[in-house]
Amino acid sequence: MVERYLGKVEVPSSTLGRGSLYSMKIITAKKLTKKFGNLTAVNTISIDVAEGELFGFLGPNGAGKTTTLSMLSTLLEPTSGSARIAGHSLQADQDGVRRSIGIVFQDPSLDEELTGEENLDFHARLYGMPRDERKRRIREVLALVELEERAKAQVKTYSGGMRRRLEVARGLMHRPKVLFLDEPTLGLDPQTRRKLWDYIKGLNKNEKVTVILTTHYMDEADALCDRLAIIDQGKIVVKGTPSKLKESLGGDVVSLKFEKENNKQFIGQLKKAKWVKKLKAHDCCLDITTKNAEEKVAKIIELANKAGSQVKSLTINQPTLEDVFLHFTGKTIREEEASASDSFRIRSRAWRRR
Repeated sequence: MVERYLGKVEVPSSTLGRGSLYSMKIITAKKLTKKFGNLTAVNTISIDVAEGELFGFLGPNGAGKTTTLSMLSTLLEPTSGSARIAGHSLQADQDGVRRSIGIVFQDPSLDEELTGEENLDFHARLYGMPRDERKRRIREVLALVELEERAKAQVKTYSGGMRRRLEVARGLMHRPKVLFLDEPTLGLDPQTRRKLWDYIKGLNKNEKVTVILTTHYMDEADALCDRLAIIDQGKIVVKGTPSKLKESLGGDVVSLKFEKENNKQFIGQLKKAKWVKKLKAHDCCLDITTKNAEEKVAKIIELANKAGSQVKSLTINQPTLEDVFLHFTGKTIREEEASASDSFRIRSRAWRRR
């Protein structure tokens, strides 16, 4: 099912994809809300994550992704709502939650003066792991992220990608059931990002760990997530598997750019066409969803010319998660990021005043 809040888009359960194969819920959150003064950063979010899933929160910076992860990992106390993680209540058993999770923060949190091995050893001591078990587990996680040869080098000599891999290894040291990754590839070059994707998919499969990640990269969510929730302005607007979310748009997307913004006559004609499944106008652009788009291009141009709409450019694309985001929010993720930065600054001032 592709679920849309304030209504639902139904997809047959037989087509749900990999996520439907899991039955045991390891995370259940109900109406989680976080307010900073008069500002609502996260607004009644509800999710279920099955054991073994790789689940993602996709949305612009400032949408509420990190705040949601901070609540689920006990770093922030929810204003209201409830959650259970690996059988432990978020409100009543925070120690149990913390023993069950690992977390890789968005901001670097390694001690650069220590070696990779020493960073892992320090983390394991915090969890009370015995000496022999610490040594054995350090070797295991370093091998998992291919850092054995750099184990005794200071972290300040590591590249950005190596540091992220070490942080993932650290999050796995105490064998958590759930691993939270907050923007795991932020700031990395494309080649390193894709390499880290392989590590994340590998640990999900080989370590049997449920992975919850946040990202504002569409390709990352598409490549990694069994299921994802698109979050915008503190609310989940839709969730489902990447493939079903894209299929829910109903066909190919013909994107038009116009010389001028006013194209009401042209849009009116398209609304009468039976082969047009969906229309989405924004600024000087128009997205037309239709099947067999290549066959419709000549007709689209003909209608535009008759209506006096000057088409600047035309592209045909298979639906992407960017299209999904635009369809359900009315804006591109880049437009949302611009407004989210202002909201984040306001939220930060409200938090400091508390």
